[in-house]
Amino acid sequence: MKKIIRLIVGVILAGVFLWLIFRHLSLDEIKEAFSEANLSWIGLAVIVFFIGYACRIERWRLMLIQNNPALQWRQCAGPLMASVAANNVLPFRAGDVLRAFGFNRRLGINAATSFTTLFVERLLDLLMVVSFLGLALAYFGMESSAFIGVGAGFLLAAGAAILFLLLFPAFFKPFAYWLGRTISSFLPGLGKKMNDEFHKVFTALEHTSSGHTMPRLVLWSVLAWLAEGFVFWLTAMSLPSVANHLAAWLALPVGTLATVIPGTPGYVGTFDYFTAKAMTSLGNPAAASTAYAFLLHAVLWLPPTIAGGVYLLVNPIKKQEKTKALSP
Repeated sequence: MKKIIRLIVGVILAGVFLWLIFRHLSLDEIKEAFSEANLSWIGLAVIVFFIGYACRIERWRLMLIQNNPALQWRQCAGPLMASVAANNVLPFRAGDVLRAFGFNRRLGINAATSFTTLFVERLLDLLMVVSFLGLALAYFGMESSAFIGVGAGFLLAAGAAILFLLLFPAFFKPFAYWLGRTISSFLPGLGKKMNDEFHKVFTALEHTSSGHTMPRLVLWSVLAWLAEGFVFWLTAMSLPSVANHLAAWLALPVGTLATVIPGTPGYVGTFDYFTAKAMTSLGNPAAASTAYAFLLHAVLWLPPTIAGGVYLLVNPIKKQEKTKALSP
């Protein structure tokens, strides 16, 4: 029931944000901006998109080889793209569930390792998004963000804190458990829940912070997000009506952060509204910014959905794989 309510809320919010986008614009203005799109720039953006995902696949492989050292990049590529495709078309983050439990047998890993990688990926991506937003605000002189109410300094400090946690989780572990015990003394239920979550967090981080693994994961994350930033920028370059192409580097973290808002599969409405808002905040016309947001959304949505869908059609998950994935 909670999931159904969340989906209904997401659909309503998507409708609200789409209404906010179109309430002062005509479809003719957006069509005109679309009609000027340069397909060469868009094609280049798609190529760079796949380069970025190649980096994400290598990052995932580095986490998985601690469980299966023989695992190769090509074995990880299909399952990761399939999970992205599933998230793009199915509700309730079905792609994450698919990646955590659906491919373990063919990858030669256990469910615990697969689930752990999802958590570490979220932290790495949060580090990148927060850092990119802080750098963008600093570069454009937007010390007080119109989107989340904090400035560049705070965001960069938060990014540094996340990076320190990723590299040195043992430093935070005693304090975290002390906090859990302290809260348990007057709120036993909350304290136990916090300690359980802390255990999951530090188990995951200790799994990936040993040796040189985490610095390599951070490096591949930087490369992946730089590639995604260039996808945003190249898409902006494809539209002559977009005056300030560099605004795409602000749209990258703002649009990405908008995806945490409950919404539909593929983040219809939420991603588009905040991406367009980031573009207009740096002087781009509203119609051009809206056309950019929708065109960018297609560039980010269509390639992984097709690639992941084809992989699942050619390599469907068999019944025995499902059985093993659901077994303890």
